[in-house]
Amino acid sequence: MKDATDVLRIVGIILLGIFVFAVGIPLVLTAAGITLGIIKILFGIAVLVIKLAVVLAIAYLILTGIRALVR
Repeated sequence: MKDATDVLRIVGIILLGIFVFAVGIPLVLTAAGITLGIIKILFGIAVLVIKLAVVLAIAYLILTGIRALVR
């Protein structure tokens, strides 16, 4: 039974550490003004990747259509 309490204590400490990292670090970064810049950069990169994927898909469809017409 002592092993179970030790395991629960270790799991509790790990969960507390994860909570501190999940809540504390964004608060500190927000106080420093870094988070908004990072979020904007990540959002911009995501939009750019989506646009690139759409352009590649359209180009592929056009090339496939031209190949089908040539045959």
